[in-house]
Amino acid sequence: MPSLLEALERKYGAKGEVNPPIDDMPVAIFVPKRSPRLSVPTLLVLNDCDIDCAGDPCALADKCADVVELDIANNKLTEWQEVFAVLEQTPRVRFLNLSFNRLSAQIQAAQALRPRWDSLSHLVLNSTYVGWPSVHALLKALPALEELHLSLNEYSYVDLSGNEVNEKDRCEECSRLNIETTDTVHEQLKKLHFSGNPVSSWREISKLGYAFPNLETLLLNDCPITTLEPDPCEKCQDDNGNKKSHDAFPHLRFLNLNNTGLATWDEVDRLARFPALKSLRVQGWPLWERFESTEHERRLLLVARLPHVRTLNGGGAVPVEERDAAERAFIRYYMEKPESDRPDRYWELVGIHGKLDPLVSVDLRPEKRVQITFTCGDNSEVRTIDVYRTVSDLKTRLERLAGFPASKMRLFYVDQELRDTQYFQGPEEMKYPTKQLYSYNIRSGDEIIIDSKLKHSISANSTA
Repeated sequence: MPSLLEALERKYGAKGEVNPPIDDMPVAIFVPKRSPRLSVPTLLVLNDCDIDCAGDPCALADKCADVVELDIANNKLTEWQEVFAVLEQTPRVRFLNLSFNRLSAQIQAAQALRPRWDSLSHLVLNSTYVGWPSVHALLKALPALEELHLSLNEYSYVDLSGNEVNEKDRCEECSRLNIETTDTVHEQLKKLHFSGNPVSSWREISKLGYAFPNLETLLLNDCPITTLEPDPCEKCQDDNGNKKSHDAFPHLRFLNLNNTGLATWDEVDRLARFPALKSLRVQGWPLWERFESTEHERRLLLVARLPHVRTLNGGGAVPVEERDAAERAFIRYYMEKPESDRPDRYWELVGIHGKLDPLVSVDLRPEKRVQITFTCGDNSEVRTIDVYRTVSDLKTRLERLAGFPASKMRLFYVDQELRDTQYFQGPEEMKYPTKQLYSYNIRSGDEIIIDSKLKHSISANSTA
């Protein structure tokens, strides 16, 4: 198998010096330039090259002197001493990707005492199966580290004590590690990717917060977490005292909990207590499968329950108008529920907005089927459509009326209530194929104009 140096020379040539000799060249007349293929870039990618070692230190240092980002994922590295050899010859590297190299061997004490790498700020160790003692040693050797990726490493517990794990320390009932620590391990780390690990206990996740007290971004998607409560275990006599879900995360601003096992509204209420949380992702929860609602209704209830979250499931910030509407809809939704079913947030919002008059219907979902006039040239036709269909699906269903395929079709929505007012800005093009029709606030009596992309193309060519 090739070394990193050999893989580098295969890709960029053996003569890819960083500083080629120019002693015999009349510099005043001609300044030589290296061929792009012979230049080692500052962002060096050598994936899937079967690299298993560093190679000659002097030659590697000469070629990689200017490299600041190094991606050597999907190779055959198994020994940490080879990784350290690479780092010693690339002193300017700030980003290192080692994903999908089998680095499960533990870092030895002698290796951990090697000089610290002050420039490395981003380290990616996804699916390397690196053990917790090795993670601890790396954190101590990388004082400038700001972002760490530990996804897909089969972690079922968290242990940043730096010690070997004794299986006797693991609870037979809950599989958690009965080693409680709130010690700080790394103060500079701001962003942690921990996706796809089989950790189910929030107590284990909290250890990450205590280890990294300034953590701002945490990705836990695809972890089988079933509750954010610091769940007690009678078997290991772990009652967690008076700790709360958010105690370990005072500075957390972004949290991804997509595709976890969270299944109750209580979990949403716990998220609302995270003091700095501004951006949240909560898609793919079992709660949404059990709760019969549309995406629109679900978003209203989430926005109302999360007063400090600014962005929800991606996209832009929640507008003030949407939050106000969501809070009022939340009050009306729970007005019809027994008092015992009303969450604390209901009473908070009643204190803000007062008791609201009930609407004719407390169903937050938009009208499912509406009658729309479709106009294509001189032809018009009134049809009843399902507002939960997408724009793409609607185009397909209009092919017969239009006389041309959906791929050549443009749709324009006309709001009849605004059409004859000063606020009407003209028909709104329905550009986004996956967007559901209800998001345009379509109501019975509105119009959709069908136009042809081909016609506009011919018109543009004729005027050129």
